[in-house]
Amino acid sequence: MKKIALFAGSFDPFTIGHKDIVDRALQSVADEVIVAIGTNIEKHYMFSTDERMEAIRRVYQDNPRVRVEAYEGLTTDFAKRVGASFLLRGVRSVKDFEFERDIAEVNRHLTGIETVLLFAAPSLASVSSSVVRELISYHKNTKEFLP
Repeated sequence: MKKIALFAGSFDPFTIGHKDIVDRALQSVADEVIVAIGTNIEKHYMFSTDERMEAIRRVYQDNPRVRVEAYEGLTTDFAKRVGASFLLRGVRSVKDFEFERDIAEVNRHLTGIETVLLFAAPSLASVSSSVVRELISYHKNTKEFLP
């Protein structure tokens, strides 16, 4: 069976740190990465689900090994539905590691699917996606942080 990674959680197509994580997953552990975009209607995102999906598709338009799908509910249920072999979660700082490790343990108990935690390269992980989104909202130049 083809090994599939599901990038679940806080993926944001607007930062180069997340692109680095997906690219490294494709180089080392995944035959395919499914970028999962949550569609929780109670959350108010700066960009719509369609806008976020389109942004990711543009970044990976030349890579057939990256697929983008929207989901509702738990990422673990989505992972089972798409037949993910493992969950991929990006870690952008050491302080996030413990939280992500705990999520990985919960996911393993709920689904039996193991989670791979990948750190973004330090030079690419320094600016959070929330900072980039705020800069975009004020029409500031964010080119150096964007994939």
